[in-house]
Amino acid sequence: MLIHDPDVEGFLALLGATRAPRTVEAYRRDLTALSEYLRKPIAEASLEELERYTASLRADGLAATTIARRTAAARSFFRHQQLLGARDDNPAAAVKLTRRPKLLPKTLSPGEAERLIEAAKGTQPRNLRDQALVELLYGAGLRVSEAVGLEKSGVDLDDRFVRVTGKGGKERVVPIGRHAADAVRRYLSRGRPYLDRRHRPELFLNAKGGPLTRAGAFLILRRLAEVAGLDPTRVHPHILRHSFATHLLEGGADLRSVQEMLGHADLSTTELYTHVSDTRRSELYFRAHPHARRKS
Repeated sequence: MLIHDPDVEGFLALLGATRAPRTVEAYRRDLTALSEYLRKPIAEASLEELERYTASLRADGLAATTIARRTAAARSFFRHQQLLGARDDNPAAAVKLTRRPKLLPKTLSPGEAERLIEAAKGTQPRNLRDQALVELLYGAGLRVSEAVGLEKSGVDLDDRFVRVTGKGGKERVVPIGRHAADAVRRYLSRGRPYLDRRHRPELFLNAKGGPLTRAGAFLILRRLAEVAGLDPTRVHPHILRHSFATHLLEGGADLRSVQEMLGHADLSTTELYTHVSDTRRSELYFRAHPHARRKS
């Protein structure tokens, strides 16, 4: 059921001027759900009504992330009402949410990452492409969108770096190692020319000569995981990014440098990887030191 609430429609229309259509639709769905619960204009809602709504979502078994998203949509709506002078308060801002535990990023071990790269070995154009893709995802910590959007001109094999456009259109330069540079060089000389039927600028192409998609990259990694003897459901492009960051920190890289290479706006996001490193070090210690081994 669509909302027929002038205040909400005005808010969504303004939102549409700066946000993507899918984002506006997500806000519409969340505010529709709140409207159906209240059975009155959302602008008239009180803090008590919003708290009861949140409690009903918990009782229905909705995930904490979904509840947080719906509350955020309400907060944005009431902030809009405040800016218009229609309300003095933002009742949704006072709704208390269950604190979500921060999940540590999952990673591959260095050995597992090597097995995945080895699984791509071959001389066919697609083998060369797949190996270059894995080497860049793991060797430069690229997001999958950055990897598939990377153009040939964005790779400097002499000075060994890639120039990528990250979130918010921010550009950054990330160094790449010799293995990644060699893999890209082999792909450019012996693989990509056989795939490039449409003279595309993108570095990674699919079998038909078009740009490789995010879904295509996921499928490549899943197939390579099977060849490498790894759980295919566990291996995806982002786990290689997580592994890149964790292995750098375990090797002694400083947090600020890793933040810049990942393109994180907030250092606290990068700090999550230090916890992964600490956990892994602790596990290695208890497994390896004779006076620290846990009893079975």
